[in-house]
Amino acid sequence: MAYLREEELALMGFRVLGRNVKVSSKASIYDCHQIEIGENSRIDDFCVLSGKINIGKHVHLAPFCLIAGGIKGVTLEDFSGCAYGVQVFSQSDDYSGKAMTNSTIPARFRNELKKGVLIKKHCIIGAGSIIMPGVTLGEGTSVGAMSLIRKTTEEWSTYNGIPGVKIKDRRRDLLVLEKEFLESGGYE
Repeated sequence: MAYLREEELALMGFRVLGRNVKVSSKASIYDCHQIEIGENSRIDDFCVLSGKINIGKHVHLAPFCLIAGGIKGVTLEDFSGCAYGVQVFSQSDDYSGKAMTNSTIPARFRNELKKGVLIKKHCIIGAGSIIMPGVTLGEGTSVGAMSLIRKTTEEWSTYNGIPGVKIKDRRRDLLVLEKEFLESGGYE
């Protein structure tokens, strides 16, 4: 995978750009002036990012992820990650038929839902999953592959399905590993 050089990233005009950030040369990033990326985070091939986005430290977006921050924004806190093909939306059209849909239609004819998304520390979102507007993934949430999350989740829980439902509690052992990792300077 070819990553953009530090100089290339600096020229893109990110609102905030941490140290040791890796962004694939094949990623598509729009509205860089609204995007913050924390140190040691990575964005892989064919990811699309647009709108207001805040990416914490040690966050990984695997290939083909879509993060649509829109106006209200998407925040991915430290140590969170999205597996292949995850989609996170902060805006959605009204599909009920009461309003027109799609971005070619003027706003006065639409009823677009606009709510921020918060993905807290140590969340992991499985391949092909979708996170809808207004959702907060509680700290340590694990989302199984191909799940649809429409409601806020409980901390340290595992969710799966369409719609996503809690299937079990998640262990917190990784908090001890986080402490050890940070005390070591954050590198092997």
